[in-house]
Amino acid sequence: MGLVLEWIKNNGGAAAMDKLSLIKSRMIYDIIDKSNGFYVCPVERKNRSRMNVPFRIGSVKGDEALEKKFLEKAVELNMISLKGHRSVGGIRASLYNAVTVEDVQKLATFMRSFMQMHQS
Repeated sequence: MGLVLEWIKNNGGAAAMDKLSLIKSRMIYDIIDKSNGFYVCPVERKNRSRMNVPFRIGSVKGDEALEKKFLEKAVELNMISLKGHRSVGGIRASLYNAVTVEDVQKLATFMRSFMQMHQS
């Protein structure tokens, strides 16, 4: 734990981590919220996490075939561990402190292009 705390301190402290978590989560939630239902977050806005962003593709229950394509393409782009929890399925973007803004921008770009390719 000492190394993590040292890393946080060296990268601006708790205030910087708070600001970055807001920036990163907004990038993903904005895409979800502006997707006209292509991406759906099952969590009410007031209860949303900045650390873990769960979402489905196509509807609240999700289109499993489309979600599988999303996950496969993400792996091809070296984005791993996006599969949602086994009890709920879907997609989950974990935006931990060590995940950079650039990493999240890469995911956001992929989400936009995937939506453009598959939205009806």
